Amino acid sequence: MTFTVHPAQRLRELEGRARRRFGQNFLVSDALADTIVLRAGVRPGERVLEIGPGLGVLTASLARAGAHVVAMELDRDLAAALPEIVPTVELMEGDALRLPLPAVDRVVANLPYNVATPLCLRLLTLRVPMALMFQREVADRIESASGSKVYGSLSVQIQARARVERLVSLPPEAFHPAPKVHSAVVGFTPHPTPDFGASTAELFDRIVRLGFSARRKTLTNAFGSSLGREGAIALCAAANIDPGSRAEQIDLAGWRRIAAAAAAATLP
Repeated sequence: MTFTVHPAQRLRELEGRARRRFGQNFLVSDALADTIVLRAGVRPGERVLEIGPGLGVLTASLARAGAHVVAMELDRDLAAALPEIVPTVELMEGDALRLPLPAVDRVVANLPYNVATPLCLRLLTLRVPMALMFQREVADRIESASGSKVYGSLSVQIQARARVERLVSLPPEAFHPAPKVHSAVVGFTPHPTPDFGASTAELFDRIVRLGFSARRKTLTNAFGSSLGREGAIALCAAANIDPGSRAEQIDLAGWRRIAAAAAAATLP
């Protein structure tokens, strides 16, 4: 890839304005960008969606791998500069939480950390392989299993939709300005069919969030806030779950049973 304008030059020109508005931490390591693209399994000719391309370091790496990059960028200055860095990019300017999602073969992105969770759940609706960068603590939550201190509603919601694995770890110095946290890239392989038990995605997510809304309390208390004590006990009994359990003790299969029981009971 031959740069029309190298990202390092564009960083010097734009970092003050862009960083003041959005607080970006730009990926500046070409070597780590290449590692991300390699571990993501990008193939020549694929249409790859990138969210928040920033200075185009990851964009350029994707292009070097032969991908056709569709990039969503909110920052107008960075969006205007991106075609100068990677002339072949297909640019969509605007908010990735609101723009229509394009048809692509894969998603590879350094997600804006302040909206990473809702963006991840939205991108999973594309049902394509993904490699997404998060703060390491968020990546730990996504990958965690029941019984872990960081296991939560995000773990359950995502693992019902995809198989997840850690692909790359990144130190703060891979970015400019260097953040105070480490980062990690998580790979997502969508399940052939999302498994929410005998319920809808909306009901499954609602039940999981409700269960974790009071994670230090029992499911009787967590569900009881909406269903009442007797309703909460009945729901757990129908799912063959101990109502004295706490949310972090329930594995994915257990949450599917609870959601199925909720669907059968036609919860309000």
